[in-house]
Amino acid sequence: MDAPREDRKGEAPWRKMSGEELEKQYSPSRWTVRHGAEEALRTYSQIGSEGTATRRARATRRSLLDVPYGAGEGETLDVYFPEAASEALPLFVFLHGGYCRVGGKDESAYLAGPLTVRGAAVVVVGYTLAPKGTLDQMVDQVARSLAFVQKRFPDNEGIYLCGHSAGAQLAAMMLLANWTERGVTPNLKGFPCFLLSGVYDLEPIVHTSVNAPLRLTPEGARRNSPQWHLEAPSRSPGPACPVLVIVGQHDSPEFHRQSREFYQVPQQPSVGWSASRASPVRGPCLFLLLQIILKTIFQES
Repeated sequence: MDAPREDRKGEAPWRKMSGEELEKQYSPSRWTVRHGAEEALRTYSQIGSEGTATRRARATRRSLLDVPYGAGEGETLDVYFPEAASEALPLFVFLHGGYCRVGGKDESAYLAGPLTVRGAAVVVVGYTLAPKGTLDQMVDQVARSLAFVQKRFPDNEGIYLCGHSAGAQLAAMMLLANWTERGVTPNLKGFPCFLLSGVYDLEPIVHTSVNAPLRLTPEGARRNSPQWHLEAPSRSPGPACPVLVIVGQHDSPEFHRQSREFYQVPQQPSVGWSASRASPVRGPCLFLLLQIILKTIFQES
């Protein structure tokens, strides 16, 4: 996907920030209110892998683990199934966060238990992290994983795409992908996409320490920024699916701005998306993502 032309109007607020302030704005662990930065990162990892979500899901749910969707390093995914065997299942595809440099599918099965018990299958996608993987590569890998899932489960009842943090940026890029080039179109149309605490304009990242393993140039940042593609006059329309943009109550002001501006662009008639913006959610973000999914899809209060 080519980088859009730099024709945006006005000066972005981040350009007026000092290097120190910009670093703070794009360091999520520094905005936790209940834990220090290191403890927050440790707790997040423990919730995912050490004895809770993933371990429990693998012990109690039918699953296919480490399924290759490509031949490259990290190109595998996990599928968790409900008890009732069927090819016609709704599929929830989860893309984990971690700024494309930490995390993984093996510690990201948060949605598996609650959603499989309600009759859905959950797919957790792995991709090659930086510095081994580039962002261009990650976007391509996630696109190939969705194409693989659609081919593997052609009778699915819809693909619900969910992304957290870096995963939200990758999920948003999937809504802008040219599926004709892939030879298959995932069944995304009409089914909600959930984007939680994402960075949709990556250019500020170029000027922070986050970029050390990513090695993004300004052009590469624009090429992989959903915000830039949405605003491009020559943008190809993506699948017409409702998008729910979610941000944490205690996320930084820059994360709030990113979510607000990304939500606002689809409201323009030329874009053709239906976007909703949740009020800033309170509490652990991934737990609240689950609550929003249950309320949106299963009408549970």
